[in-house]
This record gives sequence, C-alpha cells and structure tokens, in this order.
Amino acid sequence: MLNAPALCRRFGAALALACGLGASGIVHAIEYRSVSAPAILYDSPSEKGKRLFIVATGTPVEVIVSLDKWIKVREPAGSINWIERSALSTKRTVQVSATRAVIRKQPTESSAAVFEAAKDVLLELADAPADGWAKVRHADGASGYIRVNEVWGL
Repeated sequence: MLNAPALCRRFGAALALACGLGASGIVHAIEYRSVSAPAILYDSPSEKGKRLFIVATGTPVEVIVSLDKWIKVREPAGSINWIERSALSTKRTVQVSATRAVIRKQPTESSAAVFEAAKDVLLELADAPADGWAKVRHADGASGYIRVNEVWGL
C-alpha cells in the first residue's frame, strides 16, 4: 500500500499539487447557505441577466463563487446559477434527499423515531453535523437527528 507522498510521486504533478494543497491546509470546505425569501436565479451576475426560475424560501444552496453583490450557487436539483447576496440567510437548512428519512431522538440507528420526513422536505439545521448525524428541526417544532447522507445542504 502506498502512502500519500508515494501516491503523489507515482501519479504525477496534478496529484502532487493536490497533495501539497491538502498538506498545507489550503483545502476549503464546501459552504452552504439558505434562501431567506423566494428569490430569482439568474444566468449571470446581473439584474439584466436572464431570469431562470424562482427558488423557494429555505432552500439550501451551495456557494460556488462569491462576488460583491452576487453569489454563484448550485441548487438542490444541480443547476448552477447566480443569486443576489441579499437573498441568502445565515439561518441554515437542509433538504431531505432520501425518499423517506427517519428523524431519531438520539444520533443512533437504535434510537426511537421522532418523526419521518419525505423527499424534498426542508429542515432547519439545529447543530453542526457530527459522526454522520445532524440535529434538525421541522417547521412544526419537532426536532431530532437525521443521517447526513439523507439530506442535501451539508
């Protein structure tokens, strides 16, 4: 089995660059934000750009590029578009990506179910994810833990 430096030497400059960046701590985490109110997504960072569609309140989006007034985002369906910075909130949400997700009282599979959420339901992120689980809160106030692989927006 090869260690990281050996892999970098073996697979060339591109991998070596990636290994060097990772070793130096320059690797960036993916950033997600949530839409604060219904907002228009554009094809370019301008109000004169083509209006593509409206994204709903609470929808989580992945930040790709951040400019002064505009942010290039990936929305849950996968399209990449521009949104005005002012349309994004600091409140975080996630969107259920599983057909049906069980939200549990504690972050374990054996814990009692609190509620179930269907695909595309938006849940408020109540705490940072840990050990494969995220604490979430439903709009009706019920809260619990969901597997991170059952949501989009983390």
